[in-house]
Amino acid sequence: MIIKRLELQNFRNYEHQAIEFSPNLNVLIGKNAQGKTNLVEAINFCCIGKSHRTSKDKELISFDRENARIKVFAQRSAGEKTVEIVIPRQSKKIVRINNMSILRIGELFGNINSVFFSPEDLKLVKESPIDRRRFIDIDISQLSKVYFYNLLRYEKILAQRNKLLKNSFDNTQAMRGLDVWNEQLAQVGAKIILARIHFIEHLSKLSKKQHYLITDNQEELTLTYTGIQGSSVDEIYRQLFTNLEKSTEKDLQLGYTTVGPHRDDIKIVCNDIDIRSFGSQGQQRTVALSLKLAELEIFKDECGEYPILLLDDVLSELDNKRCEKLLDSISKVQTILTGTSFDFDRPVTRFLIDNGHIDSIL
Repeated sequence: MIIKRLELQNFRNYEHQAIEFSPNLNVLIGKNAQGKTNLVEAINFCCIGKSHRTSKDKELISFDRENARIKVFAQRSAGEKTVEIVIPRQSKKIVRINNMSILRIGELFGNINSVFFSPEDLKLVKESPIDRRRFIDIDISQLSKVYFYNLLRYEKILAQRNKLLKNSFDNTQAMRGLDVWNEQLAQVGAKIILARIHFIEHLSKLSKKQHYLITDNQEELTLTYTGIQGSSVDEIYRQLFTNLEKSTEKDLQLGYTTVGPHRDDIKIVCNDIDIRSFGSQGQQRTVALSLKLAELEIFKDECGEYPILLLDDVLSELDNKRCEKLLDSISKVQTILTGTSFDFDRPVTRFLIDNGHIDSIL
């Protein structure tokens, strides 16, 4: 899978620009605040339908403009794919795939797959569980529309259960209502948990291999899903339903749901040490790098082709050894990389980014 061309209109600081990429390593070079990150943000937006920098789509529209437009032309093994997103200031965004409008954003997933890596992702290991859940949810959603829609349904049911917990002055009445929400939450939650367990098992195997390569066989990396365990939806459902019932009194006191996939995490261990809490900054960065490289292999295994790799100012955060390891590992993947410079001896297509203008350079 490769991206051949990106077109932007009134997106961030780009009034009207287009850029054609090589199928290998593309480097966007420029000073800070010139629009390098805006380009990879636009590509990722066409992959998952949201920005990694803001939850408000209208912030993507250039100042004093009424709408923004992004269009990506991609080549997949099955044929060409175009994704176009129009963001009006006064209404909801419009998404077109091969010039056909889609009604649900979930239909966007899987058309153009990407792995996005930014300096914030280097904190993935040591930050809160919500960051790690978001990491796996975005990946699984790109691989499975069913998973994405289960997430949406779970969030709606969870909101209803929490609303009942917060507004309940009569515990007897609340108990009767909770039975309904417990049943629905357990049914959908079990499907989410099983998909996550399978994903983490796959990710653990691949990231262990990547981590051995990066650390010269000095560290063994293991990932474990922390939450309910099980090998079937029914088995997980029974456990989750029981846990929801047991937590009723506590949930009523706190006013929110304390168990379920929205509270789970990934345990990350290197050489028997929980890296989330006790790893050095160097170890945590190396683990984050291993996870991102393993993501590439998961997409290759599941989809039959590599996704696009988007690296936003990551090399500046890594030492030379890790940079070289990263560049070695991505030689077979189309990569779009941003930075203020690129001083590595690699075949590369360079673009100079200067205040929303793009120039191809040797």
